[in-house]
Amino acid sequence: MSAFLNERLAAEEDDELSEVQPDAVPQEVRDWLASTFTRQMACTRRKGEEKPKFKSVAHAIRAGIFVDRMYRRVINAPMMTFPPDVIEVLKDINDWSFDVYKLNNYGNGQPLKYLGYDLLNRYGIFQKFKVPSVVMENFLCRIEEGYSRHKNPYHNNLHGADVAQTVHYMLCQTGLMNWLSDLEIFAMLIAAITHDFEHTGTTNNFHVMSGTEIALLYNDRAVLENYHISSTFRILKDEDCNILQNLTKEEFREFRTLVIDMVLATDMSFHFQQLKTMKQLLASPEPTIDKSKAMSMVLHCADISHPAKEWDLHYRWTSQLLEEFFLQGDMEKKLGLPFSPLCDRNNTLIAESQIGFIEFIVEPSMTVCSDMLELILGPIKLINASKTVDTNLVVDENDEKTDNSNQSDVAIACTAMSCSIEDSKDIKENKDMKGSKDVKDTKETEINESSKDKYDTPSTSKDTKHEEKSDKEPKEETNAEDPKSSNKLYKIKKPWNDCLVINKKKWKVQAAREAKLRESKTKYTMRDIRMPLPGEIVQDEDKSSSTDVEIVE
Repeated sequence: MSAFLNERLAAEEDDELSEVQPDAVPQEVRDWLASTFTRQMACTRRKGEEKPKFKSVAHAIRAGIFVDRMYRRVINAPMMTFPPDVIEVLKDINDWSFDVYKLNNYGNGQPLKYLGYDLLNRYGIFQKFKVPSVVMENFLCRIEEGYSRHKNPYHNNLHGADVAQTVHYMLCQTGLMNWLSDLEIFAMLIAAITHDFEHTGTTNNFHVMSGTEIALLYNDRAVLENYHISSTFRILKDEDCNILQNLTKEEFREFRTLVIDMVLATDMSFHFQQLKTMKQLLASPEPTIDKSKAMSMVLHCADISHPAKEWDLHYRWTSQLLEEFFLQGDMEKKLGLPFSPLCDRNNTLIAESQIGFIEFIVEPSMTVCSDMLELILGPIKLINASKTVDTNLVVDENDEKTDNSNQSDVAIACTAMSCSIEDSKDIKENKDMKGSKDVKDTKETEINESSKDKYDTPSTSKDTKHEEKSDKEPKEETNAEDPKSSNKLYKIKKPWNDCLVINKKKWKVQAAREAKLRESKTKYTMRDIRMPLPGEIVQDEDKSSSTDVEIVE
C-alpha cells in the first residue's frame, strides 16, 4: 500500500511538471525546477491538525479592534531605543517593495531586530500576551545572530526581515488580520521572523547528498525546515528569551502547531502539492479554507516573493541568491558531488532561470494566494463597508439571500469581529429601505463603469474612489482572462502583478544579452547582462550589488 501511495505521489508531481516544461525552457532550468520544487524522496504525509478556531465571539471582536492600533509608533515602546533614521525608514513598512537594505544600513546591521520589534509592537503582541520588552529584545537578538552565523549571501537576517515585512503587508494591507485571532497573528509573525533561522546556505538536497548531521537527524525529510523550527523552540526554552512564558498550555500548543505547519510549508519540495491542494479547495462549490493552510500559503508566497518586488530590489536579491548557489557548487566540486542545478558558476543561465522561476513558480503562487485571500476576505469586506455607509445604502434582497446561504462558522465569527451591536442594528434597518437603487446604480457607474461588483456602496469616500480608479487598469489587465474575476465579492490590491510583468520583461532583454556573450565566449558578470529598458533611468553602476558573480564559458 505504501509503495502504491509513493508511486501515486510521484505521478502527481510528474503531471504538475509536465505543465512547466515547454521546449522554450532550457534543460538546466527544467532540472532546477524539478529538483527544487518536487520531493526527491517520497515520504508519508503528516496528518493535519484540526484547524484552529476562534475561542469565542469576544475573542474575535478583540481581534477586529486591532485595526485601530496598527499605526502606533514604536518610539513609545519601553526599553527599546530606535535610531532616528531607523524610525524614518520604518514609516514605509506598509509598502509592498519595502527597502530592507536601507533599514539594514541605518540599523547597524540589525534589520530583523528593529523590524521584528516594530511589527510585534504594532499588532499589540506585547500587551496581549504580556511579553516583557527586554525578553522580546533578547529573543530577536538571538534570532538575528543565528541568521548571521554562516554569513550567507542570501539566507541571512536581511532575508528574514524581508519575509517578515512581506507577511505584514499581507496581514495589514489586504485585511487578512481581520480573519485571524491575536494568537494566530502572533504565530504568523514569529514564523516569518524565524523561518530560516540558522540557515546553512546550502539546500536540503546538499545535506542529503553529503550526509550532514542534520540530514541524519531529520531522516532526509524537510531537513532545514525541521532544523529552523527545532532551533527556534530551543531558544524559547531559555528564560531570558522565552516570549511565550505567559501563554496558557492551550495557547502554547496552538502557537507551536501553527508555527510548525507554516515553516514546514516553506519546504520548496511541497510547492506543487501545496498549490494543487489550495486550487482544489478554491474550486469546490462551498469552499472552506483551513486557517493553517491559508497562513502557510501566505508565508510560502512571502518567502519566494522577491521576483514580485521592484526591479532594483529583485535584482539585488537575485545576485545574492546566485552567489549562494555558486558557493554550494564550489563545495560540491570539492566533495566530488554532482553540481546541483544553478550551482555551477561556469555554466548557469542567469536570466533564463529567473524567467522560469517567475513564470512557473512565483506567478502561479501569487495568483492562487490572491484568489484565496479574496475568497476569505469577501464577507469581512462587505461587513466593514457597511459600517462606513450612510442610511442611503440599499442591499439587494437576492444578494443578501445568497450571502447568508453560504455563510460559514468563520464568516459568522468575522461578522462578530467587524461589527458592534449598534452596527448590526443599523445594517438591519438599512436592509428594509427601498427606492434608492437608482442612486446606488448611478454612484457605482461613477466609481467604475466596467465594474460588475454588486456590493459597491454609494457612500464611498473621495479617497477610496481615487484608489479604485488608479488601480482599475492593472486589475482589469491581470484578470482579463479570468471569467470568475467579475463575480468576486472583494478584490485586493495586487502590486506584485505589475512588478512581475516588468521584471520578466527585463530578464528577457538580459537573456538576449547573455546569449550574445556566451556565443562570443566572453567572460561576464551579472552587471554585464543588466541592460536598461527604453525609458528606464539608469542609476549609478557603483551602487550595484557587490555580489556579482562571474560566469565563464
